[in-house]
Amino acid sequence: MRFIAAFAACAAVLLAAPGARASVAKYAVRADIDGIDVVALRTGVQDVVTLVGSLPAGDDRSPPGNVMLATLTGAMLDKGTTVQDKFAIAEKLGNVGARLSFSVDTNTLMISGRCLRKDLPLLVGLMAEQLRTPAFSEQEFKKLQVQLQGAVRQQQEDPGFRAGDAFSRAVFPVGHPNRQPTAEQMLADMSKTTIAEVRQFHQQYYGPSGMRLVIVGDVDPTAAQAEVRKAFSGWTGGSLPPALTPAKAAASAQIETIVMADKTSVAVVIGQATQLKYSDPDTLPLRLGTRIFGGDGFTTRLMANVRDKEGLTYGVYAYVSGDTFTDGDWRIQGDFAPALLDKGIASTRRQLEAWHADGITDAELKREKTQFAGNYQVGLATSGGMAGTILVMLNRGMPLEFVDEYPARVKAITRDQVNSAIRKHLDPAKMTLVKAGTIGGAEADPPAAN
Repeated sequence: MRFIAAFAACAAVLLAAPGARASVAKYAVRADIDGIDVVALRTGVQDVVTLVGSLPAGDDRSPPGNVMLATLTGAMLDKGTTVQDKFAIAEKLGNVGARLSFSVDTNTLMISGRCLRKDLPLLVGLMAEQLRTPAFSEQEFKKLQVQLQGAVRQQQEDPGFRAGDAFSRAVFPVGHPNRQPTAEQMLADMSKTTIAEVRQFHQQYYGPSGMRLVIVGDVDPTAAQAEVRKAFSGWTGGSLPPALTPAKAAASAQIETIVMADKTSVAVVIGQATQLKYSDPDTLPLRLGTRIFGGDGFTTRLMANVRDKEGLTYGVYAYVSGDTFTDGDWRIQGDFAPALLDKGIASTRRQLEAWHADGITDAELKREKTQFAGNYQVGLATSGGMAGTILVMLNRGMPLEFVDEYPARVKAITRDQVNSAIRKHLDPAKMTLVKAGTIGGAEADPPAAN
């Protein structure tokens, strides 16, 4: 769904016997099963299996005249099938303590499931049934339209959402997957969509082509493959998204102000399109430098200076996003009290310009690598974390071996590589600034406007 955060995962490798670490690429079993890329990995977890997957049926497949079609289609998957209604499916999952859900993001339909080892056949079977034969009930569809319209309107009251939403339209051209539609367009398209259009979208874009499944935990890879083959036998269709030209960098800086009444803070986004995909060589150095500048934690430059030293914000961060399937963006995002807005932006810009001009230090790089190594070891101690990381890395166009190589690749990054990537792909003088919230002296926008 365009207005719901995309699935994300960090990475660690804890598998095989408890307390041991082994190669994901060596022990994972990967196979093409009737067009579906299936990876199964047995880990030290006992009796629990996690399943995650993706299908290239995200919002970027919606036609220009109906930007909500992919979201509406994906949201109908758990409303019952031609075989059984949603209550029967929920009861079967509930009786064994299993979970299964679907969501739509910019590029994909995401699948997430969890069950006991003995119930994997049930989970895979229900997943296949919901993907292949959704009921597409007219009654359920009308209820869904009302629910999603309410969600769209509610998010228009969030300054952080409004700032990020407007930022995407400022830095990405029309037709780019990362450019978000306006609330008016989403509401209008949602209202006019028919269940017949949803069925047609499902027929056109749902199928094994481009689909991935990752199954991790107390699982027999051979048995898991057999269940997938059985459940999806005879399924055809789907299609891979076309290649896109990276977004052009802005020629000059842009400023946009969204005035919203009665908000206690102003959300600020500063940034630009990077023209980089995750698989590009400069991406890891840029991401590492960005973590030093504004990642999680109080030792980053933004938090240490704008928050701790100057006391101008509760939180301000920098990150790279939207680069899994296409080129993404780099942004700073923070919240400021209206009275401190100008000082907060000025302080943030000072840190940005110094970081861009001077780069990072050897000490910062060493500290970040040490922190990363620790987080990497802890982050995926669960089957869910491991499964999510494998799926994310594969979707980013990286080989399975990359999950194992990732720590070493990060460790090998040099200060010169980081500083070069920062200066090559970012330009503070050309960055877009978006402010959303209660800003004095201007008339507030209507709640659904952008």
